[in-house]
Amino acid sequence: MRLYVPATLDDLDSADVTDVGATWTVPGRLAHAVTAGLQTSFPDEDEEGLEWQAFLAAAHDSLLRVAESPDGVRLRVVVTVEVPDDVVQVPRARTNALSQVCVTDDVPGVEVVALHVDEPDAFLDIADVLDAAADEAPGADAALDDAIQRVTDRDLLWYAPAELRAIPRA
Repeated sequence: MRLYVPATLDDLDSADVTDVGATWTVPGRLAHAVTAGLQTSFPDEDEEGLEWQAFLAAAHDSLLRVAESPDGVRLRVVVTVEVPDDVVQVPRARTNALSQVCVTDDVPGVEVVALHVDEPDAFLDIADVLDAAADEAPGADAALDDAIQRVTDRDLLWYAPAELRAIPRA
């Protein structure tokens, strides 16, 4: 099953990188994939469009991972991998993200298909999101919405797995 795993650059420090690719231990946690629920909700969408929806949900969750790592690199990362179907569970209860799945346990030695990372100057917008999220003053919600919109308007840059160590860390 193809997964879009929300991550941070720090999460990838343990990856094995060679001149031709990278392997990584996919952590046992939430990820995104083209699920039956996603397909049912978008019956006219082709496979590529469904994958895009799962990818965008992973990019959103990556922002949450960055927020959980205040000392880490402030860039969103989505890691695309293929894992056996039997290590993935679709939540029984409906979630906000129709693409959400759970990797049941760490899966070592998984070949990375692709990496998508914010461009280096996105860290400024991400810092604004984190600052606005911590602000409890009146009107802070509008500032948070604006900051999130600036981040989500940004495209993530594609990197080949072998380029992992060359990705700028802002």
